[in-house]
Amino acid sequence: MKPNYRRCLSCRRVGLKQEFWRIARVFPSGKVQLDQGMGRSAYMCPTSSCLQAAQKKNRLGRSLHGTVPETLYQTLWQRLNQSNTQEKQI
Repeated sequence: MKPNYRRCLSCRRVGLKQEFWRIARVFPSGKVQLDQGMGRSAYMCPTSSCLQAAQKKNRLGRSLHGTVPETLYQTLWQRLNQSNTQEKQI
């Protein structure tokens, strides 16, 4: 089976699907959520530079054709901080 490749919406890096965060705008409700749901989705590198660019330039909102709540960005920042602390402990 061929691997699934995706592109980061911030830095445009191509990589395996598992390397990215998936953010989806669920159909038909239009709710934006992480990791699950059917509908329009966007992929982003789990790095601070990509997250900062996506938030500052509204790349996530434009990619999903909708508004992204501030709570979603807060959740992504928390995830990033948790993954960084786990890497430092190893």
